[in-house]
Amino acid sequence: MIARLLPLLGLLSVASPAPAGEAPAGLQNDVVFTAYSPWSSSAELVRRALTPLTARRFAEQAARLGAAIRVQAIDLAQEKFALYVPEVAPPEGYALMVFVPPWSGATVPPGWQPVLDRHGMIFVSAANSGNDTSTIDRRMPLALLAAQNILERYKVDRRRIYVGGFSGGSRVALRLAVAYPDLFRAVLLAAGSDPLGAAIPPGPAELFRQFQDGTRLVYLTGENDGFHLEADKRSRRSLPEFCVFDVETRNVPWVGHELAGPPALDPALDALATPTPGDAARLAACRASLDQTISAQLNQVEALAAAGKRTDAQGLLDTIDAQYGGLAAPRSLDLAARIDGRN
Repeated sequence: MIARLLPLLGLLSVASPAPAGEAPAGLQNDVVFTAYSPWSSSAELVRRALTPLTARRFAEQAARLGAAIRVQAIDLAQEKFALYVPEVAPPEGYALMVFVPPWSGATVPPGWQPVLDRHGMIFVSAANSGNDTSTIDRRMPLALLAAQNILERYKVDRRRIYVGGFSGGSRVALRLAVAYPDLFRAVLLAAGSDPLGAAIPPGPAELFRQFQDGTRLVYLTGENDGFHLEADKRSRRSLPEFCVFDVETRNVPWVGHELAGPPALDPALDALATPTPGDAARLAACRASLDQTISAQLNQVEALAAAGKRTDAQGLLDTIDAQYGGLAAPRSLDLAARIDGRN
């Protein structure tokens, strides 16, 4: 994990946002953005997307190398985006779909423009953000920078900012939704998903509570795409354990591993905008149970450490950190320091 994060090291200055000028509508290719965002800073990505123990080890390795974490991993002057803006803006502002592709090109999928028009939805997607690129130092920051620049150029309804993707891009979209619930209100998972937990651990506790409270998940997979339907089932089965309940599943008839066409996309976009009312009592009970589970496992770590079984204690703590991420902090960090002999 740490080796994969080394591209975040170094130094890259942050450009000041340029004046937006006129914000055109219609299809725009090879768009160059100029505005950077605190959301996309390397430090913020590490804080939100990595587990607390992984983030600490990454910072320690950077210190040993004598390297600073880059302010931003992306040089926007070198990046291109595809952008579609409906001609007519809704009175309350556009909806926004930040789309993470599995391919390298920046395109608006064929046939999507009329559907985007009906929903008053801006679509933006980065080039060179496909499955062959790094998640944390390219795909995630490119999506966040796309959102930042749209928000600076257009009037956007903050209640309708969504992230989505297809296949491997959909898996990244779910990571973005978990890490940035204060930005994205819903996620469109088109034929790609992972379970919460070891695959996608919770970020900082206050942000994950916001994800539980206010993020809607819409799964959209072809009914003949057996592999990804099974992946969706595993993903959905993990959600109740983490007290995530606002979920809708839509299978696309007669198709396999294909991006949804307009007939399936239209109701899926409706689903993003219609969250299920929350059950406060159910959520509170679930959170209490989850807290008890994590506390009990951390108690086991503490007992192992007290008995001098440092290797066993560290192994169990690493498992807890991978599964529960920020929900186990700060106690997980305190225990790690104690096991290491720092406290």
